[in-house]
Amino acid sequence: MQLFYIFIGGGVGSVLRFLIGKLLPAGCFHGFPVGTLMANLLGCLLIGIFNASVARYINPDLKVMLTVGLCGGFTTMSTFCNESISMVNGGQWLLLSLYITSTILGGLFMVYIGGKI
Repeated sequence: MQLFYIFIGGGVGSVLRFLIGKLLPAGCFHGFPVGTLMANLLGCLLIGIFNASVARYINPDLKVMLTVGLCGGFTTMSTFCNESISMVNGGQWLLLSLYITSTILGGLFMVYIGGKI
């Protein structure tokens, strides 16, 4: 049954990720991938909330649906890496540094904050 919940959560997360990409396309901020960054940071915040606070009050199947499914489908490591390699290929070293730093440190911070909410 958990696989079904992960499947549902992953589908919802993937659709939400697609919509953020349409709302904040990569080219609208001088090549900076804001949509991917926002999806990853929001996903980190949500998984922090789901793992720490909400986990005490919800069914384990729902927790798996929200963490593995929804957050897993919503966040995107592969797109982050692909966009980073595009910046390397384009010689955009400052943009690359900003993107990697904001994604990793921002993500850690958001999981921490989510756990405190």
